[in-house]
Amino acid sequence: MKLDRLMGILTVLLQNNRVTAPYLAEKFEVNRRTIGRDIETLCKAGIPIVTHQGTGGGISIAEGFKLDKSILTAGELSGIIAALKGIGSVSEQSQIERTLDKLGANSVFSLYEPIVIDLASYYKGHLTEKIETIKQAITSRRQITFDYFYEKGESCRKIEPYTVIFQWTSWYVFGFCVEKQDWRMFKLNRLWNLSATDEHYALRDIPPEKRDWNSHLTDEIKLVAIFDKSVKYQLIDAYGLDCYQETADGLLFEFGYTNKDYLVSWLLGFGDKVKVLEPPGIAVDIQQAAQNILNKYE
Repeated sequence: MKLDRLMGILTVLLQNNRVTAPYLAEKFEVNRRTIGRDIETLCKAGIPIVTHQGTGGGISIAEGFKLDKSILTAGELSGIIAALKGIGSVSEQSQIERTLDKLGANSVFSLYEPIVIDLASYYKGHLTEKIETIKQAITSRRQITFDYFYEKGESCRKIEPYTVIFQWTSWYVFGFCVEKQDWRMFKLNRLWNLSATDEHYALRDIPPEKRDWNSHLTDEIKLVAIFDKSVKYQLIDAYGLDCYQETADGLLFEFGYTNKDYLVSWLLGFGDKVKVLEPPGIAVDIQQAAQNILNKYE
């Protein structure tokens, strides 16, 4: 994008006494004519750029001009770098590396970032392909199709993609479902055979209530259970320090869930360290699952 390139050129000029147009053209992967227009744009914005002709010539910022570095503080730059590295774990690495390189290895701040963010899952290759395909479809305003696997089975979906979201420890795509004629969110782990179509779509206004990502996962099942104190660390790991109340019988845990199958599976993982109080139907499902397990080993 032009704005990114202008910021990059300005950063390079601040870090160097003088650079050449061919150097900038190669660094930002454009032709010299584009660099000339960019320099003119920066001049119009009030940045006093000087060009020097002949041997040893080049482009520089006028002597005595000082740009307030507080436009981006060290903390903000550090945050940008951390975010870029995090996105780099699920995106085309070469693109992220080029962006970091444009910030400059000899910049006024360090590219070292003590926080490591890895947003990839164990099948990073597939995840990267999906995110790149969806990003390109969003940019070109093209519909996407895919097979989707969920608790009711599987179906072929066609949507108008708007946003790729990382939330609840997973990646999702949010868009307008052509079949349902409504806004939907789909988990990328369950989404396969993805492809962009040749069908374009016009931008729609997203209702404010639909922008609340949490609203797409409604808590229809209200669980009340008593956990053994020995599994306290597991509850804290999943839901935080204040997710339970200590009682004489154990840890009283109350939480809302959307997917019953997931909830039953999660509770079974605790074995005899949990007892469901509500809803009764979940307790019955666990009893049946336990009986089925017993039958397999008799």
